[in-house]
Amino acid sequence: MADTQQVDPKAEQKAARLAQQISSFAEAHGGAEGQVAYLGQRGARIVLVGGDGDWGDLVAPSYAIAEKAVEKAGITVHEDFDGEFAAKVRTGPYEWSRMAGIQVGGPSND
Repeated sequence: MADTQQVDPKAEQKAARLAQQISSFAEAHGGAEGQVAYLGQRGARIVLVGGDGDWGDLVAPSYAIAEKAVEKAGITVHEDFDGEFAAKVRTGPYEWSRMAGIQVGGPSND
């Protein structure tokens, strides 16, 4: 019996692009860990924390695509953004001046 599950090529492409961005972030920051948060109709937020404490986020159009992207990237994914995971975040002048997160590829904390 053939597998009848449909694969959406656009969703697969989006997950692959996100996974590449996640992998690039991890490579630039000595590894990465993440957490996926549901944003409602907007999709899901993937928060990344690098091994060096730098962090950023990406938005996926759906929770399923976000999950597939972090799986493809092979990073550790946390259920919640708290405890030891949250303590790994290093904030700098940019965050303090804006009181908001940075996007992957945005200004650095130097």
